[in-house]
Amino acid sequence: MTEDAVLEVLRKVIDPEIGINVVDLGLVYGVTIEGNRLNVDMTMTTAACPLGAYIVDQADMLLRQFFPDAEVSVNLVWHPQWTPEMMSDAAREQLGWMG
Repeated sequence: MTEDAVLEVLRKVIDPEIGINVVDLGLVYGVTIEGNRLNVDMTMTTAACPLGAYIVDQADMLLRQFFPDAEVSVNLVWHPQWTPEMMSDAAREQLGWMG
């Protein structure tokens, strides 16, 4: 279990409203691995996101599936506040925000 492997799994979690994975959207703020404990801090594009719980549940489910021996904790955090600048170039391009 490595941070890169965790991020690769989280790329399978797609924000249903935007159609882009949570990693490229910049919603994953941190991955901490200590022994068999895996902690992920993530946010939503807005606190009013109606699918926040669904997205966190999807991340939690996939991480438990790919790392069955890990103690997984996915935390929804609001600081710092998400901004579009946190998106990857690929996400910006997919949304047509690059010229």
